[in-house]
Amino acid sequence: MALPEDFLQELKMRSDLTEIASGYMSLKRRGRNMVGLCPFHGEKTPSFNIYTESNSFYCFGCGAGGDVVTFIMKTENLDYIEAVRFLAQRAGLNMPENTYDDSMTQLRKRIYEANRESARFFHKCLYSPQGKKGLDYLYGRGLNDKTIRRFGLGFAPDDRFALSNHLKSLGFKDNEMLSANLVYKNRSGKGTNDRFYNRVMFPIIDVRGNVIAFGGRIMTDQKPKYLNTSDTPVFKKSANLFSLNNAKKVADRTLILCEGYMDVISVNQAGFENAVATLGTALTSEQAVLMKRFADEVIICYDADEAGQKATQRAIGILRNAGLNIRVLTIPDGKDPDEFIKKHGENGASAFYNLVNGSNNDVEYRLNKVKNSFNLKIPDQRVQYLNEAMKVLSNLDSVIEQEIYASRLAEETNVQKESIMSSLKRLNSQKNRNFRQKEFRKIQTDLSGRDDKINPQHKDEPRATRAEEELISYLVNYPDTMESIISKIDSKSFITEFNRKLFEYFVQRISSGYEPLNTINNDFSPDETGKIFQIVHKTITLKPTHQALDEYINIIVEEKGRLKKEDIASASMEDLSDYIKKLKEKRK
Repeated sequence: MALPEDFLQELKMRSDLTEIASGYMSLKRRGRNMVGLCPFHGEKTPSFNIYTESNSFYCFGCGAGGDVVTFIMKTENLDYIEAVRFLAQRAGLNMPENTYDDSMTQLRKRIYEANRESARFFHKCLYSPQGKKGLDYLYGRGLNDKTIRRFGLGFAPDDRFALSNHLKSLGFKDNEMLSANLVYKNRSGKGTNDRFYNRVMFPIIDVRGNVIAFGGRIMTDQKPKYLNTSDTPVFKKSANLFSLNNAKKVADRTLILCEGYMDVISVNQAGFENAVATLGTALTSEQAVLMKRFADEVIICYDADEAGQKATQRAIGILRNAGLNIRVLTIPDGKDPDEFIKKHGENGASAFYNLVNGSNNDVEYRLNKVKNSFNLKIPDQRVQYLNEAMKVLSNLDSVIEQEIYASRLAEETNVQKESIMSSLKRLNSQKNRNFRQKEFRKIQTDLSGRDDKINPQHKDEPRATRAEEELISYLVNYPDTMESIISKIDSKSFITEFNRKLFEYFVQRISSGYEPLNTINNDFSPDETGKIFQIVHKTITLKPTHQALDEYINIIVEEKGRLKKEDIASASMEDLSDYIKKLKEKRK
């Protein structure tokens, strides 16, 4: 059963989206609405809009849309019922009892519990005889017991059934352990084996303190060296960070981005609790947006080898796109953070502190990388250096930044600053042209419906789809027009199945006296919800007129009656004659 309408209405009345969203992002007023940088994707120009009158949002950049429940689902990685419960607790409301299906919520709860018990089991094993080699490994890496306890490190015994037998003794079922990715089905398909065995274990904890996944390092030469939990109902590796639960407590809103678990732990033990790492994948835009919630600046601290430097270059673009300030920490002698700290022994913390303080911003880092590739005493190479350096500067949004670094380039190369700025102006013009072309192509793609995955008929019926969406938008925003609309058209006239479904849904809700969008999250998938709020907010511009409504209705009816290519191929001469006759009558 669904949640009661009156409960949801009260919940949303007490949950102001602007107030709640302000805790996750910066917002500015624009007319009646609020705008800001989207918390769901990286962007430099605000495209996230909160519609204060309807207490809903839509991002014109990534297409995310919904109400306050959707917002909490996406920002806190909760399912529908969990998000409602989250808001209810915040608003001082009691959840209705036995009126809703919370099977997914219960499964997620069991996964959290299984992960927590697994972490306890692994930690206990680490300090038992069967975990000796794991403990020796951690001691050998310079970790002390306080750090081991702080991170809840553990050891998975060299036994394919140790964890699953333990969890079964606590009442966990195979489907719960499989859903948590703690076990996998064996080849016979009749039983399960532990996913992690003979590995040092690193629990991954979210910002609310839940154990959501694990990383494990093998104690042999077997591959892969590191094994991570696959995505589960409570974990998405591309959208989480190791040790963010610790780093978010640091007050200065700066994060140190490392490559791996051991780097984070070593840096943390040295006194830098704001270190985080990705989870077996390259940095993603989702992770950058997550960091933006807790930091204004990120210090990239990747390994000094070639792979680490390539990863650094890639990370700079992703972090900049998320609106973060960036510094790059360069470790001497090709060391990684863990090696560097251990090499300096008792002075490791202070030596690393000096590296952090001496780190350059990302522009200086990139310019130095380019400069080191050329011999500036040779004219041709000086020209090449200038060309490559200006490509770096052309990606800066601030003209002031460009001018400052242009002055430095002029001094280094003995070239007039005016010449450098003139060249930069040409590069900026080309960049702007490329951006406008990209935006134009995006508009064309949106209008054509080629990328519309929710309504696949859009690409074949763009004119009808647009009219259907406009009509649905009017219906939802101005439900008092429903009687007028349904007196002229019904859902059978709709060409696309998705829009027909929406039209029927909203007519039924309005007819029953319900607020049209109140239960969208419960009745549609997250992607469908985003599409619905796109329709509601993207198409509505002016209060409807009878002329506008009639126009869209006429287009839908006209497109419905139009013969398609496949119909023409199979139509008789008599049918074609009747069709041509009707077309001529319409043109009179």
